[in-house]
Amino acid sequence: MPSKTLPDALADLARLGVSPRAGVVSLAKGLVPPDGLSPTIALESVYGSQRIACVGGPSHAREMVEAGAGLVCASRSEALAHGVAEAFQRAGVVCEVSDDPVGVELAGVAKNVAAVAVGATQAQGLNAAGMAAADIFLEVLSLARVSGGHARTFVGRAGTGDLVATALAPTSRNRSAGELLAAGVPAEAIEERVGQAVEALETVRLLAHALERERLDAPIIIALAHLIEGSMPLDDWVALVRAMQPAPARFSRPSTWWARLRAWFRRR
Repeated sequence: MPSKTLPDALADLARLGVSPRAGVVSLAKGLVPPDGLSPTIALESVYGSQRIACVGGPSHAREMVEAGAGLVCASRSEALAHGVAEAFQRAGVVCEVSDDPVGVELAGVAKNVAAVAVGATQAQGLNAAGMAAADIFLEVLSLARVSGGHARTFVGRAGTGDLVATALAPTSRNRSAGELLAAGVPAEAIEERVGQAVEALETVRLLAHALERERLDAPIIIALAHLIEGSMPLDDWVALVRAMQPAPARFSRPSTWWARLRAWFRRR
């Protein structure tokens, strides 16, 4: 289900009942309104962390059936994560096990938002498209870190792996949505043009809200939200991406002679 319908689904599950022994696995790639929560966080608030898992990774449906996929199943419960992964593996699908559900979900959010940005930017230069994708990943990573997610997840299959699959897919809904934005199509008309739900358009707004709530610096994502809502022209968005200068690295201070001497003795 789209992540925006998760509150209704939780109400249905409460009405229908769920076995206290059952695990609940989220397949959604998006954020839950109105606060921009990750789906597993919303599910954990009802069922507890040991009963919740999520699945991410490069997994376009048709190719998964015909040639396989590179899934990632993440849970706080080692048994649940392995149980779900083994079900896929028995069916011949590669499935990695992770203990970072929030990281997997936010990496999936980052790749969807980056795909929209790539679609909106690529006509004005592949370098700008690459800069936008990288900056978005860094901004979402800052949110993942305050939520307990790991950077390693973002450079793995759930993040950069899924981004490549989405960016190269000729039928990518999110990249197509970005291209339509660049062509001047209003966001509210894009789903009809694409013919499918494009959850990333709503996800950008929720993500910007979540980043602002945590007081995290995210100029590229916030500007992309303005582009989607129609309050920022495309040229201004691309100019911001091209001019964005990331903060410099923090260089470590040279060690003192005493610290160097101690390090030398440790190596002996």
